[in-house]
Amino acid sequence: MTNDHDTPALEPVHSSDYTVPRSDISTAPEHAVHQTRYTAEHCTLADYLPADNGMLSTTTGSVVAPADLHRADGNEVNWLHFVGLNNAALLKAALAPYNIHELVLEDILSQKQRPKIEDYGSYLFIAARVYQYSGGKLQSDQVYLIVGSDFVLTFQQRPLGLFSSIRQHMSDPRYDIRNQDAAFLAYRIIDRLIDDYFLTLDQFNNRVEAIDKTLFADTADNSGLLTRIHRLKRDAVRLRRTLQPLRDVLAQLVHGEFTAFHGKSHLYLRDAYDHTMQLLESLDASRDMVVSMMDIHLSFQSNRLNQQMRVLTVITILFMPLTVITGIYGMNFDNMPELHWHYGYFMVLGLMALIIISLLAVFHRRKWL
Repeated sequence: MTNDHDTPALEPVHSSDYTVPRSDISTAPEHAVHQTRYTAEHCTLADYLPADNGMLSTTTGSVVAPADLHRADGNEVNWLHFVGLNNAALLKAALAPYNIHELVLEDILSQKQRPKIEDYGSYLFIAARVYQYSGGKLQSDQVYLIVGSDFVLTFQQRPLGLFSSIRQHMSDPRYDIRNQDAAFLAYRIIDRLIDDYFLTLDQFNNRVEAIDKTLFADTADNSGLLTRIHRLKRDAVRLRRTLQPLRDVLAQLVHGEFTAFHGKSHLYLRDAYDHTMQLLESLDASRDMVVSMMDIHLSFQSNRLNQQMRVLTVITILFMPLTVITGIYGMNFDNMPELHWHYGYFMVLGLMALIIISLLAVFHRRKWL
């Protein structure tokens, strides 16, 4: 648990000034509750681990009831970040002070929610999803937000390393978070999710460029190229199915449909909305490139097959007249003067050679070879 006071005034740093990768999660607990309470003057960070008796234990060994996490006093903003907690009873107890509807709790425990926003009067419920390439596959994770007047609740099923930087920025006055309300913190969290999409889209584009460079390479490594292209096309569809409703969520926030986001947070949400539009445009361009690569690959394979068939056809044409000649002189009739001619054998060989040379010349002139 940390506190800081009387930090010097520095030049503000806004969220658009940085895009950071996810934090290292190798030492992060799989199940935890991270609490951040702050005002303009101070910031308090605390971490809790779930105990077997439905309670929460601190790093010092003390035990805390889930309902006691609600400690927003005066002008404090309370941010609770739940990681990997699937215990419905524990979540219900932790959310009881906020009067969270049971349908919201049901959605939080579900892992198949499309991005959406719902107004429950005293708070907003926002469902989002993030993606990351791991082991060559695009994996998705659900993230939920509950935004009230003096609290923000976030939920995810496993450590992702997304919000560690925001907690660190709480101790740095340059980021101007502690002077803002809960809606501005919610904006920072949403903006962090959008920034993560830029990193995911960069990974996607790198895979597209890698395939594009080997598209015309005639190597054994290209045997599964069509499968890789199809996987990228499927990844693009998954990303767009999430980004499009996320854009709609931000459009609702930007258009002022919810009073919770107003003032400074509302202005910054316009920038986040522009970022989602930029992501969609970039994704559409990459998806069109993937579709064209699939068409080009199929055309290249068809063209290569045609070239192979042309070579086989040329070989067949070369041997057809030779087969006719050998067939004629292999009939063993008695009345065939050429068979008894002293130079007949050499004459037939010369004729075959002349035919082959003539055909090769014709094929070369027509650029069949």
